[in-house]
Amino acid sequence: MNRILFLGSVCIALAVCSTPLAFQSTQSVAQEKSPTEKSATKNPIAEFEEYLSNSKLTGSFTIDGKPLDKLEAETYEIKTAKKLDGYDSLWEIVARIKYGDKDVEVPVEINVEWIGKTPVMVMDSMALPGLGTFSARVVFHDKKYAGTWKHDDVGGHLFGRVEKKVAK
Repeated sequence: MNRILFLGSVCIALAVCSTPLAFQSTQSVAQEKSPTEKSATKNPIAEFEEYLSNSKLTGSFTIDGKPLDKLEAETYEIKTAKKLDGYDSLWEIVARIKYGDKDVEVPVEINVEWIGKTPVMVMDSMALPGLGTFSARVVFHDKKYAGTWKHDDVGGHLFGRVEKKVAK
């Protein structure tokens, strides 16, 4: 059961992570410029695509009704994130899932809705063949993500940090 919940949480997080204008920390060690200080030529969509593509999400998830003192760890790799042409809020997220003896890339189409400058990934009762039905809401801000998830009748919270993968 926990393996299914973990995989479900992975699929949800893959389908739920990002921020264009609110994701950069203004107090990072490298003293990066915040998105608002960057060139005004980039739009939020392009920044979001760049931010999520080639990223790694590392965090934890909870399971409703279980003690919070033993959180489950999770890690996701986002290969690419791209808004689909011709749609207001539909995005394709291609994620790598490493689970047991499986190591696959999975494309997931999800909605990204904007609350001001902050993106929220939304998944409503999405059936993933062989895995079950998933729903989620995930918000990204200041290199962090947090949200809620549901896999069939089980749900919980997920949260963690977003980092760029270092090229090898």
